[in-house]
Amino acid sequence: MTARASYRASPLKRSRATSEEMEERAEFLIAYANEHGPVTVRGLYYQAEVHGLPGIGKADGDYDKIQRQVLNLRREGRLDYGDIADATRWMRKPDSYDGMEEALAQAAQLYRKNLWIGLDHRVEIWVEKDALAGVIYPVTENYDVPLMITRGFSSETFAFEAVNDYDPRKTTYVYYLGDFDRAGHDAAKSLEEKLQRFAAERRVSVMFRTIAVTLNQINLLKLPTREPKRLSAPDKNWPHDFACELDAIEPHILRALVEYHINRHLPQDQLALLKVAEESEREGLMAFIGSRRPEDKPDAL
Repeated sequence: MTARASYRASPLKRSRATSEEMEERAEFLIAYANEHGPVTVRGLYYQAEVHGLPGIGKADGDYDKIQRQVLNLRREGRLDYGDIADATRWMRKPDSYDGMEEALAQAAQLYRKNLWIGLDHRVEIWVEKDALAGVIYPVTENYDVPLMITRGFSSETFAFEAVNDYDPRKTTYVYYLGDFDRAGHDAAKSLEEKLQRFAAERRVSVMFRTIAVTLNQINLLKLPTREPKRLSAPDKNWPHDFACELDAIEPHILRALVEYHINRHLPQDQLALLKVAEESEREGLMAFIGSRRPEDKPDAL
């Protein structure tokens, strides 16, 4: 069975899924995560809904069903932990090493060449949801592009500090990804206003664009939607009778979207040359570390 198989929802209404239905869900979740991971649990839920898995629809508790099953599958060893993205929890700790040799070897392994050197522009990717950072980061990391997580509305401090690091000699292209709903729309507008205001104060150039989720993407990709919130006065002004979460876009499409917009600004011939130079310089560093004389090493002191 592949992750793209279609399923027909059972016409029977049961309070508890049968063992056959649970296994059907399990096989889909495992196959999809293995093919498209890393993927968020919410992203798996949307794909389970789209593919009509038994017992999974738009009900509030259906996401919880997928969340519990994903947890059990991981604990059972059937679903790889690395296939699930979660950047919402992290730790702070300074790097430390057993000795100078280990520190030098680590520095050589982590050595990255600035792929944007010599260009008059740079790119940043901003995303509303921290859980999706793990989905997008493999792309931004590969292209040496900052990935900024707003967690909804960006704070004044976060926007100020971001712009404060911008090079006044370069134009910064900011590509934003967020939910298609009132809050996501307002968060994007708020972020753009802050970045442009601070950029004007520092006399730097910023170009801002929302690249997901858009109305065109919802129609083109047939993304699953939900009822929009109508509780607050701003929510009631949302002009659409539906909303769509960023997690609804399949991970490989999301990564391809980010990669496309990065590549618009990075000459491919320069990218290839810099990648070759980076690997050559990394190998040179490793060779230098390996060729050091014993009397040069700290352990010989």
